Amino acid sequence: MKYIKNKIFITLLFLTSSLMIAQPKKVKVDGVVAVVGDYVVLDSDIDLDYITLKAQGVDVSQITRCELFGMQLENKLYAHQAIQDSIVVTDAEVNSFLNEQLDAAVEQIGSIDKVVKYYNKKNVEELRSHFFDAVKMNKLTSQMRNKIIEGVSITPEEVRTFFNSIPKDEIPTFGAEMEVAQIVIKPVITEEEKKRVIDKLNEIRQDVLNGSSFYSKAVLFTEDEASVGSGGFYKINRKTSFVKEFKDVAFSLAEGEISEPFETEFGYHIIKVEKIKGQEVELRHILISPKVSTQAMKDAREKIELIRNKIVNNEISFEEAAKSSSDQKETRNSGGVLLNPRTMEPRFELTKMDPTLYAQVSSLKDKEISLPILDEERGVGKFYKIITVNNRIEEHQADFSRDYLKIKELALKDKQVKEIAKWTEEKIKETYIKIAEDYKDCDFVNNWLKK
Repeated sequence: MKYIKNKIFITLLFLTSSLMIAQPKKVKVDGVVAVVGDYVVLDSDIDLDYITLKAQGVDVSQITRCELFGMQLENKLYAHQAIQDSIVVTDAEVNSFLNEQLDAAVEQIGSIDKVVKYYNKKNVEELRSHFFDAVKMNKLTSQMRNKIIEGVSITPEEVRTFFNSIPKDEIPTFGAEMEVAQIVIKPVITEEEKKRVIDKLNEIRQDVLNGSSFYSKAVLFTEDEASVGSGGFYKINRKTSFVKEFKDVAFSLAEGEISEPFETEFGYHIIKVEKIKGQEVELRHILISPKVSTQAMKDAREKIELIRNKIVNNEISFEEAAKSSSDQKETRNSGGVLLNPRTMEPRFELTKMDPTLYAQVSSLKDKEISLPILDEERGVGKFYKIITVNNRIEEHQADFSRDYLKIKELALKDKQVKEIAKWTEEKIKETYIKIAEDYKDCDFVNNWLKK
C-alpha cells in the first residue's frame, strides 16, 4: 500500500527523538530533491527519517524511500500553507520546546557540553540553530493539520453508516477492558507550611518588582519541571488545559503585571504576564508546593485504612465512600470512577493501560478492594489510595450499541482523513511544486506531479 498506510508509525518522527539521535555521516552530495512553495526537501531529510525510525524500533525494511519522500512533501505543504494562512509560531514557543528537549538530552547524556560534543557542534548556539528550523516547521505543520480538521464533526447517523459500511470480516476486535475506581487521601498541609511558601513567593515577587529577572527567579525556584528550562514560560488561551484557578488569574492581569501568590491543586503560584495577543497570553510563572510532614503522611494512611475497613465490613459502599471522603475532586462525584484520558470514558483497554495502574489492578478480583497504595504525581506529591475493579469486559468483536463511543472515534478519524485528503488535493493544484527526476517514478498517493 502507499506511504499513507505507514503514517501511524512515521508521524513527525523527527522531534520526539531527534535530540537523542546522532547526525548521519553524509557520503553523497546533499541535493534539493523537491520544492514545495517556500520550502525545499533535501535528500538528507529522507536519510534522517530512516535513522529516526530505526532508533524508534520501527522495521524500515517495508518502508520505501518514496513513502518517506511523500511524507516530507505533505509536511512541507502544511507548513507552506500555514504561513499563507497567517498561522504564527513564535520564537519563544520554539525555544521553549527546544529547552525541554535539551533538558532531556542533558539528563540522558550528562551535561550540555557532552550534548554539544555528541552532535559535533562548536557550541550550544550552533546546536540550537541546527534544530530551530525543524522544530518551527513541525509546529506549523501540526497547527495547519489541526486547523483543517477543527470544524469536522460527526452525527450519530454518520457513525451508524460508517459502521454498517464495514465488511463483516473486517469489523474490528476490541481488546479486554476494565472499569476502575479509586479513593484518594492526601496528607494535610499545615498552615505554617502554607505560610512559609506564600512568604517565599511574596519575597520573590518583591525582588522582581525591584528589578530582578523573573526568568532567573523561575529557573532557580520553580518546581514546575515542564517550564523550568524556559524560565516558567507558557503561552495559553481560554481553551488551554490548565486548571481553572490558574487561567482565571492569568487572564485577569495586564501586561507586565505580577500576581499575588494564589493556590491551585499543584501548590502556590505567582504569574507575570509578558504579552497579550488577542485571546492568547504569554506568561511566566513560579510554582512552589508546600512540603508534607511525616506525621501528615501517617495520618493519611490511617484515614484510608479506616475507610477501607468500613467498605470491607459493608458499613459503606465504595461509591459512597468516594463521594464523601475522597480528596480527588475529578473522580469524587462519580464514586471514584477513573476516566481513560485517551477516550474520556470509564474503560481501560488492558494492552494500552498505563503500566503502573495495570500493575496495581491486574491481580484484583471484581469488587475486591486493594490495600492502601502509596502513590505520587508530579505537581500533586505523595498520597494514599485504594482501588477496586467495577467491571471487566472480555475481548470481543465491535458491537454498535456496546462500543458506540469507540466506533464514533473511528468514524470521526475516517472523516478527518477524508477532509485532509480533499484539502491536500486542492492545495497541490495552487502551490508551486517541483520534483527532482530521481523521484518522479514514485507511485504517489497524492498528485504531486500534477498530471
